[in-house]
Amino acid sequence: MDLLDLLDIIGTFVFAISGALAAAEKRLDFFGTAFIAFITAVGGGTVRDLILGSYPLGWVKNIVYLNAIGIGFLCAILFRRYIISWRRTFSVFDTIGIGVFTVLGLQKALLLNVHPTIAVLMGMVSAVFGGVIRDTLCNEVPLIFHKEIYAMACLSGGVLFMVLRFFDINEPYVTISAVSLIIIIRFIAIRYQLQMRVWRYEEEK
Repeated sequence: MDLLDLLDIIGTFVFAISGALAAAEKRLDFFGTAFIAFITAVGGGTVRDLILGSYPLGWVKNIVYLNAIGIGFLCAILFRRYIISWRRTFSVFDTIGIGVFTVLGLQKALLLNVHPTIAVLMGMVSAVFGGVIRDTLCNEVPLIFHKEIYAMACLSGGVLFMVLRFFDINEPYVTISAVSLIIIIRFIAIRYQLQMRVWRYEEEK
């Protein structure tokens, strides 16, 4: 198992926890919580693969992903009381997930020989669309549409990945650097409540 495969499993695991916690906050039943955990973990990658025409879908051809989702779901259920006691745990797992999946999506797009700009966008899609589907099903406005710095963190990490790759930096260092940048930007934004400017449209009177 190489670094890419390991990160993929870790990302799937933490996004499953993120989805389960979101469902628990909405007091969904056992099946509903499991479904939200599943769709959060695989939603972004599924959308990415459908756009790129990559079949079969990643989670379909390898049972390891479903196992990672199941373990993440059970951890969220069994240890929820301890996880919730850690302040902003939901944001922690969500942030790790977007960092990992941005790089994974970008790398998969590059393997399919798409333009680097499209690859960066596919990295963002892979990272955020699981959360978009999760929040939509939980009747929340998705984070990507909030003032919070979310998608921009993914794009920043994707750009760093491409820049380091251009200078022929070793792949593991490129991957770790890009993931770390996304996580750092997101944590700083949360810690200091940094926000994007809101676009407001006011009708002329």
